[in-house]
Amino acid sequence: MPLEKIAVIGCGAVADYAVTHLGDSARISIAVIEPGWEDRAGEVFGADVILVNSIGDMPELPDVVFDCAGHGALRQHGEQVLRSGIDLVSVSSGALADQALFDNLMSAAQDGGAQLKVVSGAIGALDALSAASVGGLDSVVYRGRKPPQGWVGSPAEDKLELASLAEPAVHFAGSAREAALTYPKNANVAASVALAGIGFDDTTAELIADPDATQNIHEIVAEGEFGRFEFRISGRPLPSNPKSSALTAMSVVRESRNRIAPLSIR
Repeated sequence: MPLEKIAVIGCGAVADYAVTHLGDSARISIAVIEPGWEDRAGEVFGADVILVNSIGDMPELPDVVFDCAGHGALRQHGEQVLRSGIDLVSVSSGALADQALFDNLMSAAQDGGAQLKVVSGAIGALDALSAASVGGLDSVVYRGRKPPQGWVGSPAEDKLELASLAEPAVHFAGSAREAALTYPKNANVAASVALAGIGFDDTTAELIADPDATQNIHEIVAEGEFGRFEFRISGRPLPSNPKSSALTAMSVVRESRNRIAPLSIR
């Protein structure tokens, strides 16, 4: 298959990793960035990639757009990408907890004949969870466990003394929708689990600060007609940004490769 023309939204750590590891599997031709980020984008993409500030500024339509920038970028650019008939691959699953945004993007995708694809990101087993939902799921629980410093800057600071925490503490228990809306920088995984399984409102989420944890730990427990499974992963961050999951960046590269590979494992 011929190389796809890719546009990338964002020029942060995830985009940087993708550019470095895509190799010969794709050609990044356009980058959509915020004004003022031209120097950083030049470092990430090089001189041959065209820099624009909006989808409407693109000199040509790419085959696919990869959103590597987060919730705000999906809100700002997602609808226009999909209405233009361009597939959109996003790392920003948590933004879809906003029902109005979700509905707008689904409508745009249908009108444009395009698809919104959410990468697996920092979690695994979403393929099994999605398959299990076909037969029916009775319950899905997601638990996110991080060292206390991993919750700095989140609402956990209002509930716990993170700096002096001596034992694991749950600072959120509720639906995946509540988790994603309350913790927009920390609950993308809860949203992805919800989308793959039984939805935002029926998926239970627990967020835990654990002084004994040395990495970010994600767990899924699901039961249904298929049986039961438990999944747990301890994830490392990208060396260039401790707030970005290495597996999230890797999942972006994998999705690009899968789009043109003669054999795709999902």
